[in-house]
Amino acid sequence: MSLADLSLTRWRSLDLPAARRLAQLAAERAGGRVAALETVEHLGAPLHRVRIARGEREFALIPGGEVALGFDADGWRSPPGLEADYAESAEQGYGCGPDLRAHLAQVLSPRRNVTVPTVLMAVEAEKLTAPPAGTPALLAAEGLRVPSSDEWEHACGAGARTLFRWGDACPLDRIPYGDDSGPHQQPNAFGLRIAHDTYDAELTSDPGAVHGGDGGESVCGGYGAVLAWLPLATAQRNPAMAEFVHGPEGEEMYEEFSTRPVLPL
Repeated sequence: MSLADLSLTRWRSLDLPAARRLAQLAAERAGGRVAALETVEHLGAPLHRVRIARGEREFALIPGGEVALGFDADGWRSPPGLEADYAESAEQGYGCGPDLRAHLAQVLSPRRNVTVPTVLMAVEAEKLTAPPAGTPALLAAEGLRVPSSDEWEHACGAGARTLFRWGDACPLDRIPYGDDSGPHQQPNAFGLRIAHDTYDAELTSDPGAVHGGDGGESVCGGYGAVLAWLPLATAQRNPAMAEFVHGPEGEEMYEEFSTRPVLPL
């Protein structure tokens, strides 16, 4: 099997020796080395997790293929407490409607099937060192690129169809910022440190989408627990933050934002 044919479904069907061979092939193609290969439990089945070191960066192997992305608001079943917490925020007039399900349909990307390539994606997001318009050229000089919005969402959720990468529920007794014990602090299924800090807004190649955080707006605004956790939702694209980032003020504050370099295979 070649890396070009490596879909998430096929990757999950491989035994450990076969996964090790493909991990080594990816490392050789990237000019790096396999730093770790482990098998974790994900969605009720084993999933191999690979980290490849290249220079000062570590990348995770993200198998692609045809994948389901987005959030099905109509078919979603709300965990206990979320709707009540959201209703309290709505009553205080934080610019959201009275119904949580309708709000999710507005702010999350819709359910859809897309095809994404197999890539290596940086385990950690990196702060921008140039305005958004100049970032792609800087990465290209290193053989890297900015991820697409679909690639980011797939890498974050790793096939999960839940609201967050760890499930549908979020802690209602605290907000994510300053919480070192919450589910957002754990590496995701592919080994990425992703969607873990609402202040860390990650740019993609889509100027209308910023992932992983809202620049701290919801936390600073005291919007309530659910609205504070929602910027970490896998399908959340934070369009208002994206407009700010790519506007005049964002161009001046570029060092506050991040991106997650991708190494094509």
